Amino acid sequence: MQASKTENRRKAEPFYWLSVAKPRTSSEIVNEARDALQTVKTPRPFTPTDEQRKLSGSQSSRCPQNRRPVLFSLDTSSSDSSESRPNSGVRLSPLTHKPVVIISEKKDEVSSVFHPTPPADTAELRKVSKACKGLFRATSLKDLFSAKVVPLDQNEMKLDFEEPTMMMNSLDRSNNNCLAEQKLYTSFNDESRQLICNEHTSRSGSEVSMEGTPGNFSLQLQGERSALVNDQIEEPGKKSSQLRTSGQKRRVTDLKDETRINEWEEEDFFWHTRILPILRELEKREDNIEHLCLACTKLHQALGDGNMLGKRFKRRNILLKTLYKLVDIDSDPLSLKLAKIILAMKVDGKNLVSVCKLAFKICRNENNYFIIQNDTLLDYLLQVLWNEDLQKNHEALIYCMAALKVMSEKEALRLKMVSKGAIEMFLELMKQINNIKEHDTYFSKLGLLLVQLTATLRILASCAQARRQLSPSAAVPQLCVALEQRSGDKDLCIWIVSVLSKLSTYNDFCAALADCSRCYIVFLALLNKYQKQQDLVIRIIFILGNLTARNDQSREQFFKEKGSVNTLTSLFQTYYELDLNAPTWHHDRKGKSQPKYPSEAEDVLIKLIRVLANLSIHPRVGAALAAAHPLVGLLVTVLEYKSVDDCEELVINAATAINNLSYYQVENSAVQEKQLHIAEMLLTLLMSDNMDAVVEAVRVFGNLSQHHEIRDFIMQKKIYKFVIALLDSKDREVCFPACGVLLNLTVDENKRAFLMEEGGIGKLIDCLQDFGPADWQLSCLICKTLWNYSENVASTASCFGGSTNTLLMLLTALLDEEVELECSLDKDIKDCQRVYWEREFKPVAAKLLDRIQSHHSSS
Repeated sequence: MQASKTENRRKAEPFYWLSVAKPRTSSEIVNEARDALQTVKTPRPFTPTDEQRKLSGSQSSRCPQNRRPVLFSLDTSSSDSSESRPNSGVRLSPLTHKPVVIISEKKDEVSSVFHPTPPADTAELRKVSKACKGLFRATSLKDLFSAKVVPLDQNEMKLDFEEPTMMMNSLDRSNNNCLAEQKLYTSFNDESRQLICNEHTSRSGSEVSMEGTPGNFSLQLQGERSALVNDQIEEPGKKSSQLRTSGQKRRVTDLKDETRINEWEEEDFFWHTRILPILRELEKREDNIEHLCLACTKLHQALGDGNMLGKRFKRRNILLKTLYKLVDIDSDPLSLKLAKIILAMKVDGKNLVSVCKLAFKICRNENNYFIIQNDTLLDYLLQVLWNEDLQKNHEALIYCMAALKVMSEKEALRLKMVSKGAIEMFLELMKQINNIKEHDTYFSKLGLLLVQLTATLRILASCAQARRQLSPSAAVPQLCVALEQRSGDKDLCIWIVSVLSKLSTYNDFCAALADCSRCYIVFLALLNKYQKQQDLVIRIIFILGNLTARNDQSREQFFKEKGSVNTLTSLFQTYYELDLNAPTWHHDRKGKSQPKYPSEAEDVLIKLIRVLANLSIHPRVGAALAAAHPLVGLLVTVLEYKSVDDCEELVINAATAINNLSYYQVENSAVQEKQLHIAEMLLTLLMSDNMDAVVEAVRVFGNLSQHHEIRDFIMQKKIYKFVIALLDSKDREVCFPACGVLLNLTVDENKRAFLMEEGGIGKLIDCLQDFGPADWQLSCLICKTLWNYSENVASTASCFGGSTNTLLMLLTALLDEEVELECSLDKDIKDCQRVYWEREFKPVAAKLLDRIQSHHSSS
């Protein structure tokens, strides 16, 4: 029964079986040894005879040549295919950066044991040798797949697909030889069987070596495992258990051999029945693109069904050569099908670069959006990004990342990208790039990859789903490291800063950036180095504005950095001079002058002054900046040469910065030195139609009016009338600074009468009634103004007129604690309001009420 099975299997196998004695199975040898141990009184090691060695060695003629790969953590494959050409010069270093298990294809490690081959007949060997000469003839260079130039842009992008590399002494067939190969595998005469067997033997060049004479032909394993079985049998002193183990191992080897032979047969059958017919369709190169696309779809499906994707497929080179010849057809749908199959075959080297270029060409064509959206190209590109070695395949990764960047511009693909974990891959890739130091040869080459990566992150930073995965503690530090390392690359710095500028608008990312201790040093260094690079400067200034808007710690930390104020002053001067020479108006087609958007110089100045205004909130920093004469001088200059109509935001920001600095009463204050000149500039703002500009001007007057000269200026220029009129606005932001100016004017006794003349008292009482318990700070300010005004009151009627009773009722109601509690409805600010009511409003309002009641009763 066993013999019949063996005979049937031999008939089915495409091998030429040499005439040798019938081999004895491992079980027979072990049983014989066991019987000998039981009959002999003095046990001794069993030593097989020469005949037995020959019989056991005959198994080697069926040893698999294309064995299953072994799992290793390092991948040392050296070409696109599982085969390698001796002089190809292509070699990959081990993959060290990816936490995945890679299928190793080392040819010097095997998963089974090989035995010596019995001698072969000389005549038979001559037949084999003669056939090999015909089959192993190298393909001429003119048959190689030539590089095709695919026009992508003005510079044109070349897709240089190399001919798939072969194993040592392997058959290098062209697509025109597919029919010959089919005949080779379908014919079962003696000569074809010899050729097939010899081909399989030659493909194991890195596993076994062919040695001996024509009359003595043997296979020898390269490595230390060649004598493993024989050593176990022949070594004296071993126990019977070791012999049984040797027999078990031999049976396992036989089982593995039979399994692999079956797999080869299945692969051969699948190749000829499913794959080869489709390749014939593709080789026709018909003009029917739809037909070719359909054939590629069928091919991809068939390769997946036959487990032929990847590098383990032994006819992989034939398949790739056929696909490469179709790449030059100008059809993006077809190119998309081809790119996916080629990527699925795990190509590397120049072929990987070319297929990634092809993918980029397809993605950047807007007309291909819908076919890409409904396809799986994204999955293959992400696999390339995650699996390929950063240093060896950096050029391919550049085009791969460029294709992903184009995809990220579309919302549907962006969301799909995020859902597949692309954010984690991008951050891991950036981390690997950052680990490569400047002296490394790959440092400069990876700059282009980092440009594409950061450009993609900038797009994803605007996506809420992406930001949820873009951990602030992981992304921001890596971006800062990259910015510091690549400070010499202006274009790359712009992209990195673009990502940070977008992320800095969100609190958690801004906090993470503030925690990076060296970020301020790096920003200042870039500002000094690229002072006139507006696109870079404006983004850095924008980030600094967001950082200094957070808290006093950020403000103080930036201010303490060496040269921070000088850098800001130098930038201010540079862009002020640029703005002076820039046109501020343009004419439309009808010849009418129209205000334009802020120029580049104006945009920098707007954001730069915002940084100064934010910095000046800190007490020590603000006091130092108030004494910085060059800086204050530039702020005043902005008010001199710019009007609100020219650039509203620039003028308002300058007024805000001056307002913050005017708060500090310090020695050598530049603001105090220029206060009258500043007041003249603010007067033009008060006359404008822009309410925001008016409010900022009044705020500055609120601080400057602490000085006697400015109060006189206000009275002289009749500015107080304008301020009293602002009390009718019913807007807290307008009424509060107006009350501040009026409060300072009432300090001078000779200036108090204007409140009654212009109806100011009635308007102040109306404001108290309107805002009252909703704003205790404003109510306190009104009461202080009325207190100053009524200092020398003779009677309430002469002082407050007909509004006396209204004022009495308001003060009585506002001093009622129950009213205060009822009005403070917001739980978050209730405690704060309660403290302010008790410490600020209540003392002033109570004194004012007593004064009014005492003079009211006497009158």
